[in-house]
Formats: sequence, structure tokens, C-alpha cells
Amino acid sequence: MSSNDSVLRTKPVEDVLAQAGDAGSEGDGTRLARRLGAKDLMGFGIGIVIGTGIFTLTGIEAKNHAGPGVVISFAVAGVVSLLAALCYAELASAVPTAGSAYTYAYATIGEVFAWIIGWDLILEFALGAAVVARGWSGYMQELFDLPTSLFGETSTVNVGAVAIVLVLGVVAIIGIRESARVTNTLVLIKVAICVFVIIAGAFFVKASNLTPFIPPAQPVKAGTSGLAQPLSQAVFGIQPTAFGFAGVLTAAAVVFFSYTGFEAVANLGEETRKPARDLPLGLLGTLGICTVLYVGVSLVLTGMVDYRKLNEGAPIASAFEAVGAHWAANLIAVAAVAGLTSVILVDIVAMGRIGFSMGRDRLLPPAVAKVHPKWGTPYRITMGTIVLVALLAGLVPLKALADLVSIGTLFAFVVVSIAVPILRRTKPDLPRPFRTPLSPVVPLLSALACLYLMTNLSLETWLRFAVWMVLGLVLYAVYGRRNARLAHRV
Repeated sequence: MSSNDSVLRTKPVEDVLAQAGDAGSEGDGTRLARRLGAKDLMGFGIGIVIGTGIFTLTGIEAKNHAGPGVVISFAVAGVVSLLAALCYAELASAVPTAGSAYTYAYATIGEVFAWIIGWDLILEFALGAAVVARGWSGYMQELFDLPTSLFGETSTVNVGAVAIVLVLGVVAIIGIRESARVTNTLVLIKVAICVFVIIAGAFFVKASNLTPFIPPAQPVKAGTSGLAQPLSQAVFGIQPTAFGFAGVLTAAAVVFFSYTGFEAVANLGEETRKPARDLPLGLLGTLGICTVLYVGVSLVLTGMVDYRKLNEGAPIASAFEAVGAHWAANLIAVAAVAGLTSVILVDIVAMGRIGFSMGRDRLLPPAVAKVHPKWGTPYRITMGTIVLVALLAGLVPLKALADLVSIGTLFAFVVVSIAVPILRRTKPDLPRPFRTPLSPVVPLLSALACLYLMTNLSLETWLRFAVWMVLGLVLYAVYGRRNARLAHRV
């Protein structure tokens, strides 16, 4: 079998850099325009990270898995994210192109793995946008007392979630600069409100609500499917439980979804004016700021209200309602709507860049990678993204979506972590403006930590993920392998 026929063929780093090139003359049909600076990257990063994790998942995971220990869950997820971010920073600064983990895998461990990661990232960002759109709908219902038949988790078809996806999809198609302006404005609003929640909420914290900090483990509710237990409990025959330290780790695996924003920053490498400097700053700066805010807000939230009484749809606003601070609840609901709006927008933008990269490599039909001559965006794949996200947001419950996003994200991080030492070995002379410290130790720790968190997700999440991956491999075998650009290289 020739190297051109192998599913492990790799894309030369020189080709990746050449494709990105000067990225960017207006009207170029295969390259994206370099229009973003460090401030914009930080805006996109914080814009996607500060969202559902604070405004929705805090309530869900505290109530169902961790109690006040959800604070530890966010801290654990933050540390694992930091390890992965250090790996992302090296690869993003050395190979600044669209596609992030997909492109890194293609240049290091082979085409079939790149396909798997690209297929996984499509799932991650599509589901991520759908999760947040449902959270947005819930806060809109809470804020304006809208009909629950159309808004929130009890609706049959979540019309509010569908509507916001369609509106923001138009913004994503029109242009990256326009998306950046909208995102930066929304980020300022929600960061200010997060700081407000921490300061104002601290006055309503009761020590009794934080005791015990990690509620004792208890059997899962009667009638709960065995598929709902974490993989680690099923493999080792452990009695399915909720809460306890196992519950804290399960919550950490789910809220890990909240930290996917720095990966979206890596996806914008081809559109960054000075990637060597700005990408590491955007990645690590985003993660540091957001981890502090997550830990602070989750501590205040579980201190204000007994975790068993938290509202899963709009926990922060409801917590202020519960302590009589109605004016603050309304303010927070407004900020939540703004915050969640930016997350949906960045998810749609990021997913478009993944599809663009795969189309440019002809693993997907090249027509999907067409860049609009005026707007400078991959408008065709973005349109497809909008339709998929709208369907998911309208029909699939929030909890099932969040778990799938987490397993997809963790899987991508494992591959990125492995890619760092591989690329150092295969391309030792490649310029690396940022170098992951203590390689290969840090990349190995990152991969192992991500794998461990994956084992704390439920069996049904693993099964759904496996089905999606099998579908992807079938599509690769039928179309991608024979049509890929590398398959036709002389």
C-alpha cells in the first residue's frame, strides 16, 4: 500500500502553513482573512466560556451530582483544561490555521485520526450551541414570563432556542469582524455581572447551605437506568451512586463542557493578525479569568440556596429571587441572556471553521469550504451548521446535550495532548513561539486527566458518542478516504 493510500497518511506542516499563507486577501475563495487581534481572541474565548457553565450547569450539577462540592468540580475541570490549554498554545502558535485539533491531528498522527477528531468537533460545537440556546430560552422565559409551551425545558419544541440560533447564524455568516464586535460587547456585560454576583451574593451566603460541602454518597433514584451510571462504576461493578467524591468527579466531567472556549480561540488561528503572540495570550488568558469566575460564582450560588432547591433552568437568577433580591434577579437574567447569546455565536463560528478546514482538505465536499467574496466567511458550511443546531436546540433536552459535548471535548483534548510530543519528534526544527513546559510530562498528564474524566461520564453518553463515531468512520470510508487531497498527491 502506498503512502497515498494509507489511512495514516499525514499532511505536511509546510502544506498547512502554505494553505493559511497570507490568509486573506478579500475575495479569495480558499483562505480566511486575518482580521483579529489579541483583544478579539480574548473576547471570543471569554464569550464562549462564560455562559452555560455559570448560568445553567451550576444548578444542574450541584442539584444532581455534587452539592456545594460543585466548586471543586469547576476547579478540577479548570486544572485539566489548563494542562490541555498549554498543549493547544504550542500547536496553535506553531501551526496557526483554521481547524485546531483536526489540523494538528492531520499533521501528526494520520488522516483517519484527523477525520475522527474533525467529526468529533462538529458534534462538540453543534451540540454546544444547542445546549446554550436552550439555556438562553430558559432565562428568557424566566425574565419575561413567556409561555412555557414555547420557551424553556418543558416545551415540546423549544421555539425560543430555534429563534436565537437563526438570528445569530445570520451574524456569523455576515462576517468575523461583526461577530467579534457583538461578542466583545456581550462579554463586557456578563463579566461585570459575574463580578456583581460574587460580591452581592456573598452577603446572602449561609454556612448551613455549604454543610456538608460534599454530600454523602447515596444510591441513585429507584428506576434510574443502569446506563445512567458513570463508565468507571459500571466497569468496576461499583453500586451506582450520586454525590460523594464520585459525584464531584462526575460533575467535573460534565462541567468540563464549560471550558471549551479556549479551543474556539485556537480555531481562529488563520484569522489572527499576529498568531505567534496573540494565540497563547488568548488561550491562557481566557482560561485563567474564567476559572476564577466559575469557582467564585458556584461558591456563592450554593451558599445562598440549599443545593436541593436550586432551579435547574435559571439557577443564579432564582437564587437571588429566593433571598428576596428581586431586582438583582432581573439584572442577572438580563446578563445571562447576553452571556448565553455570545456563546451560541462563537460556537457557530467555530463549527464553521472546522467544516471549512475539512472541505479544503476534501475530506468533505470542497464546495462546503467556499469563502464568501464579500464577507470573508465560510458561508455554506455555516448555513448547514445553523440548520443542524436549530434542530438540536428545538428538540433535544439540555442534559443529554451537555454530556455529549463534554465527552467530545475531552476526546479532542486527548488527541491534542498526544500531538505535542509527536510533532516535537517529527518536526524538531519547526518554529515554536510558545513551548509547552516539561514536555512530554505535561502533555501526558493532560491526556491521562482527560481520559479519567471521560470515565466519569455515563454509559449512555459513551454509547451515543460511539454511534456518532461509527457513522463518521462509515462516511470517511465511503467518501473521505478516496477523495482527500492527499490521496491525489503525486
